[in-house]
Amino acid sequence: MNRKKIIAAGHICIDITPLFGGGKCENVSDLLVPGKLIHVGAADIHTGGSVANTGLAMKILGADVSLMGKVGDDEFGRMILNILDQYDAAGGMIVDKDSSTSYSAVLAIPGIDRIFLHNPGANDTFTGKDLDLSLIKDAALFHFGYPPIMARMYADGGAEMVRIFKKVKEAGCMTSMDMAAVDEQSEVGCADWEAILEKTLPYVDFFLPSIEEVCYMLDKEKYHELQKKAGGRDVTEILSIEEDVVPLADRILQMGCKIAIIKCGAAGFYYKTKDKKAFTDLEKESGLDFSSFGGKEGFEKSYAPDAVISGTGAGDTTIAAFLTAMIQGYPFERCLQLAAATGASCVAAVDALSGLKSFDELADRIDKGWEKNE
Repeated sequence: MNRKKIIAAGHICIDITPLFGGGKCENVSDLLVPGKLIHVGAADIHTGGSVANTGLAMKILGADVSLMGKVGDDEFGRMILNILDQYDAAGGMIVDKDSSTSYSAVLAIPGIDRIFLHNPGANDTFTGKDLDLSLIKDAALFHFGYPPIMARMYADGGAEMVRIFKKVKEAGCMTSMDMAAVDEQSEVGCADWEAILEKTLPYVDFFLPSIEEVCYMLDKEKYHELQKKAGGRDVTEILSIEEDVVPLADRILQMGCKIAIIKCGAAGFYYKTKDKKAFTDLEKESGLDFSSFGGKEGFEKSYAPDAVISGTGAGDTTIAAFLTAMIQGYPFERCLQLAAATGASCVAAVDALSGLKSFDELADRIDKGWEKNE
């Protein structure tokens, strides 16, 4: 039987994004100077985190989605629930009276990758006990996002995260995971992420991190080398796909995943999949046709956006489109195209969701020759 329900679980927060005017900024230090007064526009306030960005994007794109996240019993928490109610998506949320709600101040400076000032709040108390297994057993896909900013997920060598993914796989559900940036100076930066991923990825079918995230976790020496080479600019501007990205994708597949997608900022994303035989179990679990997914490798360039207002949620919505298209039965190449097109639509709005277009609209524009970035 073909199951199409998706569970989007993990991190959720409220994002507060002041709007920066002016043109592109070459280096963040040119703008963020101690003692300097910076005039900004009105603050945009929306839900953030994987549960909201990816989960709600999936819903907008036509997927049957249930959200599983955690907020505090406070004003930020009520704001999140009110926003989710507008999408008829608040039902799976947990309100923890002993925790505060997570929030982020997002500095989306034109020309610079986003900077986040983040309080994890209730996300730090999230465990496998907060998941509704009865819903998961009826789902085709379980997507979990942002474990590096959820304390229980990396504590004790990632034992809780391993338990979650193992239990979900035992329930006969496909699994995917997205990551978040790691604060190197904090407790999460000291975690042995390579060992955590070694134990977790055998239970993860689709792994979709950014290049900065996965490079930090699997090759810190390379990560620091890239940071130094970028000299304060966005690391994705100076990448060598063959030297910097491909080895990380190979490692991800060696650890057990079937598909590795590594987001490389405005340029697009690199993808690599295992051979066709590796997808046999997924076809049995889901009832989906994965015949076009095996043995694929390449770089999907981004489409030229109509405007670049903010990068907030671009990676999350790209993932949402790929996974939703996959669940809806699109062939692999079209899944890639729709993912890239959704990312381009996202950056044309200040928040993660208001710029999104339907798959039919995107496919029509793609087929009419939507130009890609060079």
